[in-house]
Amino acid sequence: MKPRLISLLVLAVGFLTLSWGIVGHERINKAAVMALPKQMQLFFYNHIDFITQEASVPDIRKYALNYKEEGPRHYFDMENFGAADTYPKTLEEAKQKYEPKFLSDNGILPWYIEDMMAKLTKAFKEKNRAEILFLAADLGHYIGDAHMPLHTSANHDGQLTDQKGIHSLWESRLPELYIKNYKLNVPEAQYYADVHKAIWDMINDTHSLAQPLLDIDKKLRTATPQDKVFKLDAEGKVLKTKYNTAVFSDDYAKTLHEQLNGMVESQMRKAITATASFWYTAWVNAGKPDLSDLDAPSVTQRNYQSLQDDLKLYQKGDLFGMKNQND
Repeated sequence: MKPRLISLLVLAVGFLTLSWGIVGHERINKAAVMALPKQMQLFFYNHIDFITQEASVPDIRKYALNYKEEGPRHYFDMENFGAADTYPKTLEEAKQKYEPKFLSDNGILPWYIEDMMAKLTKAFKEKNRAEILFLAADLGHYIGDAHMPLHTSANHDGQLTDQKGIHSLWESRLPELYIKNYKLNVPEAQYYADVHKAIWDMINDTHSLAQPLLDIDKKLRTATPQDKVFKLDAEGKVLKTKYNTAVFSDDYAKTLHEQLNGMVESQMRKAITATASFWYTAWVNAGKPDLSDLDAPSVTQRNYQSLQDDLKLYQKGDLFGMKNQND
């Protein structure tokens, strides 16, 4: 599919409930470019618009294009896989151990990230410009998903504890409301000596937040009258979207955000760090190929000053002047 067509699809389905929301995924990928070391940064910055817009394409494949194989790549219902020491090491081993329906229902996210890392490393080795960009941008999406606590839990929307709607509230609504207050500058990318371990450390760290997140929402929701939890229509009934999901009130979203004590911002920052670090690790493992000759020198020269200007904003925690934007 051509990038322009995908971009149009992203805009066309912007109203859908997407993981991290379009706003979140785009910010993660964009900030990750700014966290790269200089040897990689200029090449990635030359294509920052593509890397940013492509960040939501895996959700487009899942929701708008209805690719059946896409869904399980976005989650991992950890509780349903048993003890950690029984987890298969690779996606192929997982496919041998579990039935297709089980994996479809419970997800393959960590294994898929490791597969994508192998492909990205190969693309760097071959200096395949198009593959590097597509794979890096898509990888950023899945790493973003791997930092959303409920993407690692069987209780993915609070459906097991009468907390439906918590998923999109946490990962889409809260970032949309408060992202302008987040500081999304992170330390420079680090090298992961053991990719497999880094992926599972990431998944385990994220999963450790699933229950605290649900507990905070449960306590607040129980203590708050329903007409204060949700928006009401003119008849006093709970307002719902065209997809029959309840719309949380702004006050409830604000209070939940405060009680989460920076969890959403923290997870977004971790996602930025991890995205940049996995990109960097793939490049190092590919032998640190020179990326400067993949674009015309005139392109790099034209973008150089813009990169310096954006880095100054980024280093202040104001990603591309975002706090002054009304997007």
